[in-house]
Amino acid sequence: MSVDVDRVLSSLDYPVFVVTTVDRNSGERAGCLVGFVTQCSIDPVRFLVCLSVRNHTYRVALRAELLAVHVLAASNLGLAELFGSTTGDEVDKFARCQWVSGADGIPLLSGASRWFVGAILDRVDLGDHLGVLVSPTATGINDDQQPLMFSSARHLTPGHPA
Repeated sequence: MSVDVDRVLSSLDYPVFVVTTVDRNSGERAGCLVGFVTQCSIDPVRFLVCLSVRNHTYRVALRAELLAVHVLAASNLGLAELFGSTTGDEVDKFARCQWVSGADGIPLLSGASRWFVGAILDRVDLGDHLGVLVSPTATGINDDQQPLMFSSARHLTPGHPA
């Protein structure tokens, strides 16, 4: 029996997110487009955010205490492209978008529909991704637009291979 996971998963659609973080010691900021974010506990509320071990955001998140998870609206394809198709190894993404400094300097994207900041509780090796367990500590809502879905961002070329 042949296993064809890609064929099974290809019809699924799910929201994509932009995750941002900051190393409080150095002030280095980072952010990337992610598709693997899920609530993993109800009480207490916990989320699992998965970061590719190949990207700049992963390396900064190893030294960070917080992650911000941004829900993009369907109209935010430009933000998805900026954070998904460029790499922080070469580009200051934050110089190319509007953002404000949140608690402890974490970058919060002004154009995102909604966001939450989560304190990092644990990091788990998941293979080619790092699972980051976070506990929400702050939230913000800018609008109630429908989220940007993977099907609308599928064409983007990643800044780093996934």
